[in-house]
Amino acid sequence: MTDTSLNSLTDYSRFVAELLHRPTVVRSTVTVWSDSPYTGIAEGEVFFSNGIRLRLREELDFDAGLITSYGYEVYRGAERLYWYDDFPHPNDPNLVSTFPHHKHVPPDMKHNRISTPEISFNRPNFPVLIQEIEEK
Repeated sequence: MTDTSLNSLTDYSRFVAELLHRPTVVRSTVTVWSDSPYTGIAEGEVFFSNGIRLRLREELDFDAGLITSYGYEVYRGAERLYWYDDFPHPNDPNLVSTFPHHKHVPPDMKHNRISTPEISFNRPNFPVLIQEIEEK
């Protein structure tokens, strides 16, 4: 079965709603919206029962079935624990295998980056993020 969740606003909205309907999610402000039939934005926050909060923004290309840009930040209270982004760091040899995908982790989160083979432009990243948060 082929994943078609990135192929339309309706499909991605349904995918997100179904994924967030779980006991570990206390509440969510995530919305998926579009002002064209070909592109969309997913953004908002997800609050988990373990005290973790996920902030996210994704830019979506439904015509190509891709995430074109993203940012995911994970917090406990006001403390940012780590974040994922797709800003390219071509001179960092540690990130070549998953370029441009990477995760910023302590210590010195701005400069301490690790590769993220589980993050992609070609499939939804939400399940990976939620699984990671639920395991904390």
